[in-house]
Amino acid sequence: MEKIIVKGGNKLSGEVNISSAKNSVLPIIVATILCPDKVIIQNSPMLEDVNVICNLLNELNCDINISKINNSLTINTENIIPADANSELIKKMRASFLIMGPMLARFGYCKLSLPGGCNIGSRPIDLHLKGFKALGADVNIGHGIVEASAKKLIGNRIYLDFPSVGATENILMASVLAEGTTIIENAAEEPEVWDLANFLISMGADIDGAGTGKIVINGVKTLKGITYKPIFDRIEAGTFMIAAAITNSIIKINGVNEEHLRPLIEKLKECGIIFTEKDDCIIVDGRGDKKPIDIKTMPYPGFPTDMQPQMMSLLSIINGSSIITETVFENRFMHVAELARMGSKIKIDGRTAFIEGVQNLTGCEVKATDLRAGAAMILAGLIAEGKTEINDIYHIDRGYINVEEKFKNLGADIIRISK
Repeated sequence: MEKIIVKGGNKLSGEVNISSAKNSVLPIIVATILCPDKVIIQNSPMLEDVNVICNLLNELNCDINISKINNSLTINTENIIPADANSELIKKMRASFLIMGPMLARFGYCKLSLPGGCNIGSRPIDLHLKGFKALGADVNIGHGIVEASAKKLIGNRIYLDFPSVGATENILMASVLAEGTTIIENAAEEPEVWDLANFLISMGADIDGAGTGKIVINGVKTLKGITYKPIFDRIEAGTFMIAAAITNSIIKINGVNEEHLRPLIEKLKECGIIFTEKDDCIIVDGRGDKKPIDIKTMPYPGFPTDMQPQMMSLLSIINGSSIITETVFENRFMHVAELARMGSKIKIDGRTAFIEGVQNLTGCEVKATDLRAGAAMILAGLIAEGKTEINDIYHIDRGYINVEEKFKNLGADIIRISK
């Protein structure tokens, strides 16, 4: 077991390079199932989640070559075999359920165990299954297993009750080889959905409207192999923006599409943070006086739930009263108890957190209760008095590559040790 130790008080400076988006790379890796040709994914972050999904494809008899020299993945799914529903890899990560759409599209059959992932709230798969049924698949659930089959997928109009990213992606992948036209309404608009669609279009798919609430897919016969570079990780970039703010520092962040981060940037500006935007980079000046703010998480283009824990760390040391309302996941306040250990004053009422800013946080032993909560603990540790020891950091490694090295290069006193 490993832990991350942060000693607070250091100003940060310099620049940091943002990796490709985990939430883009994972569905793109899965989408290679749709094409029996060789696909090369450039600048892939070699995260634990990437390793798990690559190992899953290996288990399904796919040929995967990982180059850590240039961070590329070469994938050939020509000889893929049906998935084993009892695979521990499938149970380990929620993104593994995304193989159902492309497996249905390519083979007309898929059998999977119900997915796992971070324990931040219920993320039901009913919308995924609703989409598959609308495309003509027979779906059965029993004893923790989901089985779907179809002699042929036929395009249809599908309305999502909630703009679920996973359901949008899964249905999108199932539809690209379906016969006829599929329309996904109330689709998720996240940049990662657009990136997946752009990847599929590059392979020969006929998709219009990705990144909006209405996606139109005209089925094609086949897809071809390509080389593709995913978008930058807006959540990693946002985490370093908050690092500049919480430490009263100036940081240059390379690999930023500011439009993808507009909801966060506008809230940080409201808080008093200054931004200088340039091509593919942004300079964040967090030295000014800061004001408390209110935040409500929403599906994109609203404020991202994946930035809520990090913002809570910042707001916990800003004088005055702030409010965060979480509308996406019902159990995404587990980091509140960990921040309380460090001296924050936060009260929870249902899905709303009331934050009274304190002058100082104090380092202590905490745990990363989930991926983004782990990032919040690092941020709090950067300004806490004394030493903060963060346990359960395997959650952090699922979404941040070389996180301690990147912070160390900016001047943070941070190390990773084995317990």
